Amino acid sequence: MTMAEGTEKIVVAKNCNREPGPGIQLRMNLTGNTILITGGGSGIGLALAAELQKLGNQVVIAGRRKPALEAAAAAHPGLKWLQLNVEDAAAVKAFAASAVADYPALNVLINNAGIMRAENYLAEPVDLSVAETEISTNLLGPVRLTAALLPHLRRQAHAAIMNVSSGLAFLPMALTPVYCATKAALHSWTESLRYQLRDTRVDVQELIPPYVATDLMDGREDPLAMPLSDYIAEVMQILKDNPQAKEIAVERVKPLRNAVERGNYDKVFAGLNGSRPPRT
Repeated sequence: MTMAEGTEKIVVAKNCNREPGPGIQLRMNLTGNTILITGGGSGIGLALAAELQKLGNQVVIAGRRKPALEAAAAAHPGLKWLQLNVEDAAAVKAFAASAVADYPALNVLINNAGIMRAENYLAEPVDLSVAETEISTNLLGPVRLTAALLPHLRRQAHAAIMNVSSGLAFLPMALTPVYCATKAALHSWTESLRYQLRDTRVDVQELIPPYVATDLMDGREDPLAMPLSDYIAEVMQILKDNPQAKEIAVERVKPLRNAVERGNYDKVFAGLNGSRPPRT
């Protein structure tokens, strides 16, 4: 989500309906947007929604659990919500049309919805239902929703897509193999999407969380997890300081993100997959 703080405004040529040429850099203010966040009823999604709303954005959260969405909206007056199951391809397409109709100024999509489950490939038989659900939610969900909303986003003066991957996209935890694989695929897809949209007014960014204290894999009370408030504060500072960053990676996730570049992949992998590996 390429946004800048302060009084910086979108700079677009007078004929703004024309697609920008190669290499153009558009910069969006950190306020005044209409933002849709999937998986926004709890965890990172809700924390992001709250911070972005404080900055003067219209924020719409989406998720499967209606009670969680209602509770989030009640706790943050002005926050809007829409129910969505990203596993359902037909529902995603209908949802996109409805969201655009209800919020025609929608110009930012944050694909945050995700699930994470442990898997045991030594079991006989292996339960593949977990893997299939994770692939549908973590990978097909963002792909489907992005594809459905892209025609609308491309018509905006400036738009942004932020895909939430994971440090485990770059170095997997063996306990959750398909989760890690979906996040690695999401990272790869994000890179390709960014390249394909390079000459449009749609910016593409990747948010790469570490293991954060949320309900994902019951990490809320785990002392190994990064406190959610600390994580969001660092993310928001990165967005303000470097609004055109392709990747938003806090310091705590860099050992995973940069293990290959630093030449210590095997060491970090062994540490991550030790007696009690951290999760993300």
